[in-house]
Amino acid sequence: MTATTDRHTDQPVETVTCTIDEVEVTVPKGTLVIRAAEQVGIEIPRFCDHPLLEPAGACRQCLVEVEMPDREGNLRPMPKPQASCTMTVVPGMVVRTQRTSAVADKAQQGVMELLLMNHPLDCPVCDKGGECPLQNQAMSHGRADSRFTDVKRTFPKPIQVSTQILLDRERCVLCQRCTRFSEEIAGDVFIDLQERGADQQIGRFDEDVLDFAPPCGQHRAETAVDVPQGVALPDASGQPFASYFSGNTVQICPVGALTGARYRFRSRPFDLVSTPGIAEHDACGSAIRVDHRRGSVMRRLAGDDPAVNEEWITDKDRFAFTWQDAPDRLTTPLVREDGELRPASWVEALEVAARGLAAARDDGGVGVLPGGRLTVEDAFAWSRFARTVLRTDDVDQRVRVHSVEEADFLAHAVAGTGVGVTFGDLEAAPAVLLAGLEAEEEAGVTFLRLRKGVRKGTRVFSVAPFTSRGLSRLDGTLLPAAPGTEAEWLGAVARQASGSTSRADSDDTRVMEAAEALARPGAVLLVGERLAGSPGAYAAALELAETTGARLAWIPRRAGERGGVEAGLLPGLLPGGRPLEDRTARAEVAATWGVSVDDLPATRGLDTAGILDALSVGQLAGALVGGVEIADLPDPEHARRALATAGFAVSLEVRRSEATELADVVLPVAPPVERGGSYWNWEGRVRSFGQALESTAMPDHRVLHELATLLDHDLQSAEPVRAHRSIAALRSWDGPRAHPPQHATDDPPGVPPGSAVLASWRLLLDDGSMQDGEEFLAGTAKTPVARMSAATAAGVDVFDGDQVTVSTERGAITVPVAITDMVDHVVWLPLASRGCRVHDTLGVSPGRQVRVAPAEKGVQA
Repeated sequence: MTATTDRHTDQPVETVTCTIDEVEVTVPKGTLVIRAAEQVGIEIPRFCDHPLLEPAGACRQCLVEVEMPDREGNLRPMPKPQASCTMTVVPGMVVRTQRTSAVADKAQQGVMELLLMNHPLDCPVCDKGGECPLQNQAMSHGRADSRFTDVKRTFPKPIQVSTQILLDRERCVLCQRCTRFSEEIAGDVFIDLQERGADQQIGRFDEDVLDFAPPCGQHRAETAVDVPQGVALPDASGQPFASYFSGNTVQICPVGALTGARYRFRSRPFDLVSTPGIAEHDACGSAIRVDHRRGSVMRRLAGDDPAVNEEWITDKDRFAFTWQDAPDRLTTPLVREDGELRPASWVEALEVAARGLAAARDDGGVGVLPGGRLTVEDAFAWSRFARTVLRTDDVDQRVRVHSVEEADFLAHAVAGTGVGVTFGDLEAAPAVLLAGLEAEEEAGVTFLRLRKGVRKGTRVFSVAPFTSRGLSRLDGTLLPAAPGTEAEWLGAVARQASGSTSRADSDDTRVMEAAEALARPGAVLLVGERLAGSPGAYAAALELAETTGARLAWIPRRAGERGGVEAGLLPGLLPGGRPLEDRTARAEVAATWGVSVDDLPATRGLDTAGILDALSVGQLAGALVGGVEIADLPDPEHARRALATAGFAVSLEVRRSEATELADVVLPVAPPVERGGSYWNWEGRVRSFGQALESTAMPDHRVLHELATLLDHDLQSAEPVRAHRSIAALRSWDGPRAHPPQHATDDPPGVPPGSAVLASWRLLLDDGSMQDGEEFLAGTAKTPVARMSAATAAGVDVFDGDQVTVSTERGAITVPVAITDMVDHVVWLPLASRGCRVHDTLGVSPGRQVRVAPAEKGVQA
């Protein structure tokens, strides 16, 4: 046994040496035999083994012959072949695989014969056919003929494990990859082994068979049910396979037992063309593979990227791609004439848009709302177009709750900082505190990496109104905070860490534990975009990071927001983190863009709320709008009035929307699958992707380049290569940064009887426009409920399961009550689920007070 140095950590690593098929191999101590064989190019067949799952030894396909040294150093063969996926290498071990051992070869052939005994011969119609490990290994390691002459076992098929996952039980070889993923990686034990012996099969979780305590708040089945052989087991727990990560089980299933409802029977793997891509649904930048055929996307799979998403993606990233080719897809420009939008040529539409924007610019100015869907190339083109062509700083990409404090925080602590906290840092962190961020709902892959860290010892804290199911699966500690009071908890932890605690702080063990954990080297503080609605929270987060030494990272929900920050799509911010009001910063940008420094705006412009206010009163004469979902804005009704009032509005969009219906010119742009580009993920890592489908549709940066050309400007972004060069021409900024946000806080008002403070965030699967049309995925979306504590519910005379109405002067939402252990005088609703659109219906943001009453009383009121 020797020691070497890890090239990544410079730490000594203990190694061992063994012999595999007469080749001497030196590997780190604890390496599995099957991994050691891979390092010298020897492939051992396997089904249950997966590098990201714990060893199971379930399928027995990887049997090898092993000799072990005794105390005197003499080699002694083990009496039977051993599973190489569960045995670790020891010094002096001699391993013989199927390549050099007839015993191992015979054992592997025997296991294969047993696996094929009841396996159906349906390869021509199986979705896995053509990319199936069982097919490949049956040919390479199986017998040439079969000795099985009896009738194969069959089951009714398929079982609908969920609306998107289907199970063909007769194909299953009980490798347990799906159950191990669900338990170890996702923490969603909704699918598991049922029964024993010949009756053993995979199915939806049956707690009576497995004697498993159901999650809190779910009812246990009263009695066991006798089920005849061959009949689907009942869903006794009442839970479908409603995991946000269930599609990963389809991809890692080695035999086609689990299939996706949308892809089932649609294509053969060898008919598909595969293109690497990056998921567009969140800011994680997950690697995906886009499989398409004859101009249509058939499916999306997880890409293999150890640095980011490893081999996992969310179901939303996997299944929600139909939005890019929906029936309301815009394929031709539209121009408003006599109050109606009509089709127009690109030449006409661009000319009308250019004239209208120029007139609006000269008549009062144009507000620019790019939205959060942009690639890096698009974001820089939007920023340059606003500052040079429209000569305005009235630009803001935040189509959500936002604040001046958040803009200051992003300019000070995020823009131009490069790669900061990484996914690997989350795994290795001793502690992670989440503030204004529900990781499973808003950044799914981040949740998986956090959970992986938790299994290694990471401790998670969360400042939130209640312990969500995601936080409970992270074994997290809740710092219970009503919306708007997050700064109080962050400040208390900072004071505890600095030693200047008050009596109330020092008496709370959670504050002490959080302060102690965050002070450890490598601790991380993750803040989400929802802190924008909490006065003083971002300032408190910066203070906490400085006091404890914890590293700080910001995780937005949309894929394009970090790139937009880097491009300067915020008022007062130029690309690379340059403060707009710094003349040296303006001079650098002006020189790179080929304009005079005096041509750039020198004073901070309006944010999204200010732009809409200015449009509504005629202070601004026009609007240039990108991927803006009006219903996502804090006050959608006001936004509709503002855009309708705008003298001239241009919309760049993929599909028809409320914004396009209010525009005077609509310019269609390409969705991600029809263009190449890159996203800037929350780590600060640039994630590039290629074009999957041939298309004549133009991306945002080319459309803006053509518009700028008509207005006598060159954006240098007609092609992706020119856009990249234009971005790279801006060197990194080493000058002064924007000032940090101030510690302004508002004292929360009292909550009168019959009222509560609204808490809310978006669920991963909701009523968003980038997942509509996907009916299979929609079936696993969570049902909207109103969460409140028992005391809050008692105060308004409702009980668990009752219908409750949450209302304002604007409107009312009626949903069932879910009694939850949470902060009193708070009611939580999903922000944008079907039948529960908080902004659009109630017209208020989280942190504001709403009325709560039983449904009947609420309707009468």
